[in-house]
Amino acid sequence: MPINVSTHKALDTYAAALAAYSAQGVAHEQATRLAFSTLLDTLSKTVSWTLVLEQALANRKRPDGTLLDSFKIPRGYWEAKDTADDLDAEIQAKIRLDPLTNIIFEDTRRAVLYQSGRPAFEADLTQRTQLVALLNAFFGYTGEQIAEFHAAVREFQQRIPELAQGLLARIDEERGQNKRFVGAFETFHTICKASIDPQISPTEIEIMLVQHLLTERLFRTIFDNQDFTQRNVIAVEIEKVIGALTSRSFSRRDFLKSLDYFYLAIEATAATITDFAQKQSFLNTVYERFFQGFSKDQADTHGVVYTPQPIVDFMVASVDELLQREFGKSLSTPGVKILDPATGTGNFIVNILRRLNRRDLRQKYREDLFANEIMLLPYYIASLNIEHAYYELSGEYEPFEGIAFADTLDLAESQQLTLFAEENTERVERQKQAELTVIIGNPPYNVG
Repeated sequence: MPINVSTHKALDTYAAALAAYSAQGVAHEQATRLAFSTLLDTLSKTVSWTLVLEQALANRKRPDGTLLDSFKIPRGYWEAKDTADDLDAEIQAKIRLDPLTNIIFEDTRRAVLYQSGRPAFEADLTQRTQLVALLNAFFGYTGEQIAEFHAAVREFQQRIPELAQGLLARIDEERGQNKRFVGAFETFHTICKASIDPQISPTEIEIMLVQHLLTERLFRTIFDNQDFTQRNVIAVEIEKVIGALTSRSFSRRDFLKSLDYFYLAIEATAATITDFAQKQSFLNTVYERFFQGFSKDQADTHGVVYTPQPIVDFMVASVDELLQREFGKSLSTPGVKILDPATGTGNFIVNILRRLNRRDLRQKYREDLFANEIMLLPYYIASLNIEHAYYELSGEYEPFEGIAFADTLDLAESQQLTLFAEENTERVERQKQAELTVIIGNPPYNVG
């Protein structure tokens, strides 16, 4: 644990709060739990965790506190009880409902820590040394699955260059022996030259295919969306090439079997995340680390780093306020057309969707929101994020036709003509004809 709990000033604050409650004769949970939640919140920040109060979880009742790490994975839980409650009876009731993994039960006087379904530590909270030992055990705990996941992500990031080179070697091998793949690759290369850059090289196309192969399975499994590659207009085109590439293997999974270790560890942990916003943050982090391992030069050039949600919140709220103050309109106003020119993983459009009036949601989604992305992986993630956010808000799936796989700067200079599929070209043309009111986002700041 990278902090020294015993000397942390949060302990003094906690002790002072308890003394104040005791002096006032306050013992009920709703009051006294504030002291312990403040203690957990302060300490969690030092290990890059976040305390979320009253978060609903699919496989357990709503705990008083859930502590999430930087991947938004639950690392620990907290339950507060009244001093009048029988703490042991409350724990037994909880055991019958759910296995206990790194959870603190406390009633301001006594705390019991359960780890891996068994009691691991009991502390008299009036004794500082016992409280310190309890917190060290709590924050220092890493379950087997979490440890495997973090090890897999680290190794995945470190081995991305090796794995990518292995796939590039397979692609080169198939080019020499697989006529179906040769034809599909040449057709796709022609499309890319017309769509992205007339000078785009075969090597750049191969790298695009590797990105798709390495990450497409994660998109399907993390978002539980097996239909993604059939619904996304760009993925459909790339899948034609991938299908030809893997046609001589028994299955695609067999073609990629050397990656199973990484996928299974990451997918098993992702399966514990039920909230979509957390899945989005989880995949953002995996995506960022993927690019830092896959191609650091490309990541640096394109500014591959997702904008933290608090900054997205601030920027979108500020734009909404300016629209209202200066123009008498809002982000929800029909006809206020919005473009995120370098959308990355789609965080700005998702944030805007969640702010819209429900009565305007469908019209805004269909007519007023636009986004562009020229890097394949973030384009995929943005499509999934935005479409799922709309599905959550409206209750029905509808493809987001405002997103285009395109370079915004080239569009401004009218350099791009046909862009992959006919649907993508139509999206670009509709965007170019739109009278944009708002341009918002995080541009690729290192590109120049």
